[in-house]
Amino acid sequence: MTKLEIKIIDPEKNNDITPPEYMTQGSSGMDISAAVEQSVKIRPGEIKLIPTAISMAVPKGYEAQIRPRSGLAVKDGVTIINSPGTIDSDYRGEIKVALINLGRQDFIVKRGARIAQMVIQKVEKAEIVIVDTLSETQRNQGGFGHTGV
Repeated sequence: MTKLEIKIIDPEKNNDITPPEYMTQGSSGMDISAAVEQSVKIRPGEIKLIPTAISMAVPKGYEAQIRPRSGLAVKDGVTIINSPGTIDSDYRGEIKVALINLGRQDFIVKRGARIAQMVIQKVEKAEIVIVDTLSETQRNQGGFGHTGV
């Protein structure tokens, strides 16, 4: 198991915010909670950056992916605009989540609400090699929709 160091930002002020946690034994993502000082309204089409009151030290060779929660997406049309968001191993600032409301109703983010999930993934670095030609494939340059609908 990979060790992930989490720091609670201003622990006295944010002692009511649950640190990231796996909600079931089979969960691949940890739920992340909103650390808004007061409720935040996100109107349809609006994007808001929501604080979490956590920072962390992702181990070298890994990344943290911030992903939407399926319940918020299906029930309320709320998702993450840059999904998945990537937290690099050398970032130490506060984790913030860019929520967008794609629904038809205003969405209220309350303090402590579970707004996203975080998955820890191994990262493979690639060596870049500049070439004159690429190997041929059956697809070759076929783009979006080239195999039909």
